[in-house]
Amino acid sequence: MRLVFRRLIGLWLILGLAACASPTAKLYAYAEHLSLQTLELKAGKYRLTVFYQPGLKLKKRLHVYLEGDGRPWQRGYWPAADPTTRSSVMLPLLAMDQAPALYLGRPCYNGHAEDAGCQPSLWTNARYGEEVVSAMETALKHFCQQWDYQELVLIGHSGGGTLALLLAERMRQTRMIITLAGNYDIDAWTEFHHYLPLNGSINPARQMASGLTEWHFLAEQDDTVPPELFLTALQQRPNSQVEVILAIDHQHGWEKVWPQILKRLGD
Repeated sequence: MRLVFRRLIGLWLILGLAACASPTAKLYAYAEHLSLQTLELKAGKYRLTVFYQPGLKLKKRLHVYLEGDGRPWQRGYWPAADPTTRSSVMLPLLAMDQAPALYLGRPCYNGHAEDAGCQPSLWTNARYGEEVVSAMETALKHFCQQWDYQELVLIGHSGGGTLALLLAERMRQTRMIITLAGNYDIDAWTEFHHYLPLNGSINPARQMASGLTEWHFLAEQDDTVPPELFLTALQQRPNSQVEVILAIDHQHGWEKVWPQILKRLGD
């Protein structure tokens, strides 16, 4: 009971400071509250922030959590100074995971927007582009080599689902892809919302399917990635299971269903 109370107090403090804290500071504070450790990985000219459970278990399989796009645009008109997520979906899900798990950041996110080589295109129109995907691939390969992980489960929310599909074909260790409200077809998505096209990005829907086991979970009340937008296309992918989860939306409700999804993995 005392532990639960202390955790609630910690969460209240984080929420109380949120109004004056930067998105990056808020994310780091939340990771600390969840007792996660922080590490920076080099990927060429970029530095990527990762969070992970202390004392990673010596198993051959790693769960890799990929956050959504954060806030690429400021009020929809000009690129944000810091694209870091304002409300992490993936950190609390990782904290529930009893398997070895890693939160893999993107280049220029999580406090790195002003790093050398960073420019707004990498979190706006090229957010799923070659430079981004390649940097994440390099960082993840180095981490797997260091810890000797031989198998990967890539887990992505929203735009993180886009990146999970793109990374899977580059990481030979990948055994499974899980997307939560994943942005599968970026051309159909931008057209649906009347957004600017993501011309510098790679569209997973136009890439050859990996043939890996894929689980795609869509949220019934999602206005950002409506289930009907991708349901049929995802069902047609090889080795794909698609499920619409009732009574949750794009950002909220995933914590309720995540323990049951984790049980299916059987790690």
